[in-house]
Amino acid sequence: MATVRQNVEEIRSRVILGEFGVRNVHSTDFPGNYPGYDDTWDMQEFQKKFRIDMVSLDDATLEFDMVGIDAALANAFRRILIAEVPTMAIEKVFVYNNTSIVQDEVLAHRLGLVPIKADPRLFEYRNSEGAAEEEGSEIDTIQLHLKIKCTRNPRASKESSDPRELYLNHMVYSGDIKWAPIGNQADVFAESRIGPVHDDILIAQLRPGQELDIVMHCVKGLGKDHAKFSPVATASYRLLPEITLMERLTGEKAARLQRCFSPGVIRLEDVDGEQVAVVANSRLDTCTREVLRHDDLKNVVKLGRVRDHFIFMVESTGILPPDVLVTEAIKVLMTKCQRFLNELDSTEMD
Repeated sequence: MATVRQNVEEIRSRVILGEFGVRNVHSTDFPGNYPGYDDTWDMQEFQKKFRIDMVSLDDATLEFDMVGIDAALANAFRRILIAEVPTMAIEKVFVYNNTSIVQDEVLAHRLGLVPIKADPRLFEYRNSEGAAEEEGSEIDTIQLHLKIKCTRNPRASKESSDPRELYLNHMVYSGDIKWAPIGNQADVFAESRIGPVHDDILIAQLRPGQELDIVMHCVKGLGKDHAKFSPVATASYRLLPEITLMERLTGEKAARLQRCFSPGVIRLEDVDGEQVAVVANSRLDTCTREVLRHDDLKNVVKLGRVRDHFIFMVESTGILPPDVLVTEAIKVLMTKCQRFLNELDSTEMD
């Protein structure tokens, strides 16, 4: 009976990586599916099991663990991070002069994908109804200007063939884009640096006599409308790996087992003069199944994933810090849940 219950627990809580396939992929812990298990939803039980553990944080990336939820919620959170946290991006491009070899529409597309450092929480969505496309106000629009002309370098050596020595301003970078405040923006954002996140994004190359004179309008938008509004370079998750050694491995087998996994997963310990393999940190495993290629090792190692333990990696484009993005994504998810509850209430009233 204990063995049966152990197998049921494995089916409910672990994804198993086998030699010829992956088992226990789908969630099965719904009410009435397993005799003796009460899987009805309980808020107190959820609060007891659910937790978020911060692993690492820097200016661009955040790694954290979300434990005790279903894959559907984890995936919803990931999709919100990608597509439903608003940012500011270039939407309108007014080309007054472009004598470069880059066509206007290609140039506009490249400019639109340049991430803009501006806090979207301080701006409103732009209402285009009844307004001309050129119009914008200080509460919904950021105006940027790109004006640059390539000339010959009078100090360049006559023998030189390097464009970097022969020409001035021949490489147009995102750092050449300048902010032109609208209304009282200069006072409101006096301590903020509004402009491209990175100054070294190549936009175009010019030759003497060619120039660009462009005005850009940035507006608030969502990644589900266009990828340029997405606040993350990537937002992904994976299940926590679990590696179990079914028997003691020593000597050459232990060394070979260690080589089957990423560095740091398996450690060799000296026990009574023998090198014994132990699992050091299964979190570092990259889902390799190299060990299953060895006939004498594949049956002594069990590879699994913890079904409700998600390792999230969020990489920001630099518009907002990654921890702020996670906070904003949680707010969006809460708003969606509240909207759904309101719809249920209105349906019941009808």
